[in-house]
Amino acid sequence: TADPAHGGPGAGGPGAGGPSGADPARASPAGRAALGGRAAGGQGAVPYPPESAFEWLPPLDLPGPGRQRRWTVLLRLPLLLPHAVVLFFLSLAAFFTAIAGWFAALVLGRLPEPVFRYLAAYLAYEARVGASAMLLVDRYPPFALFRATGYEVRFENRPTHLNRLAVLFRIVLIIPAWIIASLVMSGWWTLGLLWWLITLVLGRMPLALHGASAAALRYHLRASAYWLLLTPAYPKRFFGDEPGVTDPVERYSATRPLLLSRGGKWLLVLFLVAGVVGGGRGSTYTSPHEETDTARPGSTAGR
Repeated sequence: TADPAHGGPGAGGPGAGGPSGADPARASPAGRAALGGRAAGGQGAVPYPPESAFEWLPPLDLPGPGRQRRWTVLLRLPLLLPHAVVLFFLSLAAFFTAIAGWFAALVLGRLPEPVFRYLAAYLAYEARVGASAMLLVDRYPPFALFRATGYEVRFENRPTHLNRLAVLFRIVLIIPAWIIASLVMSGWWTLGLLWWLITLVLGRMPLALHGASAAALRYHLRASAYWLLLTPAYPKRFFGDEPGVTDPVERYSATRPLLLSRGGKWLLVLFLVAGVVGGGRGSTYTSPHEETDTARPGSTAGR
């Protein structure tokens, strides 16, 4: 079923490539009963998911690299300017909400439901705009925070218990992931003109570039989710997933699991190198420590 807070389709939506059973927490009757058919942002109380044999990491669901209208590629960033304005104001609210959530998590060992719902919806909104800005999808993202049903981009978070000690030292723990996320996004946008020209000429993004771009965006979003206390799982799987080893085998969408070719992995390395050479000056995503900046007009729509 669609998850209103995370703005993506369910198993039958445009971005789905397989059964919803790809998620181990939903695969068993007990898991479905515990989830109650609702994720964050649904009506009523949000239940905590059951334990899984796999570590559950926030997934980014995207469609595969399909044809894109060249005129939307040509005008992609100007078309996204209204979303950049919306994201700026959403990020201001997210900043104060995150501060309140940090104190609450220290006491409760979890985020209060209203705090979780808003921060998860905000990050999902950023995911939709970011995917469009990075030419991963052609369809224009909706102006919807909690009910972006039917859209093919989905970034899902689930409420769960948090380790209070990890909450207390989150600003220290996030540093390694923040460095990687900043460099890879900086590198992508440093070379962004090249990716834009390739997509404009071909009318689609090449498979290896699509996979590498999806991996970069996913890592950034996972780092942001960890910083915002939406998940206790540290950002990982930078070079993609290993279904059957570290992740479920079933395919839910084109990027879940995210399987990168050798070329895609080398492109990720190129992003990192370009980020280092550029010194972070070309980054459109700043530190997850400054969450108000991650969604300012220059963040997802480019600068």
